[in-house]
Amino acid sequence: QVQLVESGGGLVQAGGSLRLSCAASGSIFSITLMGWYRQAPGKQRELVARITRGKLTQYEDSVKGRFTISRDNAKNTVYLQMSSLKPEDTGVYYCNAVLPEGSYWGQGTQVTVSS
Repeated sequence: QVQLVESGGGLVQAGGSLRLSCAASGSIFSITLMGWYRQAPGKQRELVARITRGKLTQYEDSVKGRFTISRDNAKNTVYLQMSSLKPEDTGVYYCNAVLPEGSYWGQGTQVTVSS
């Protein structure tokens, strides 16, 4: 099993920046893929960005050029640097880890972008 703890959310004005962190513990050596998802009020959870153990990345189109996902394998931590934030980026951001036996989620951290 894996435990994921997110931090770094908050309230920011449009155009501002935030950095989210997700620290993993437990069976970390089995983690193949880590990512960030978000869920806006009344909407389904969607992929924001994800990164492989080899640090290959994938981004949702609306965040390309504004968000950067990174991974520190030594610290078992994945980061999401968010810049040029927009009100539509508002939502609960969840960290996700994929292992051969399944997928694990963090508890989520709220990001609110005011206009």
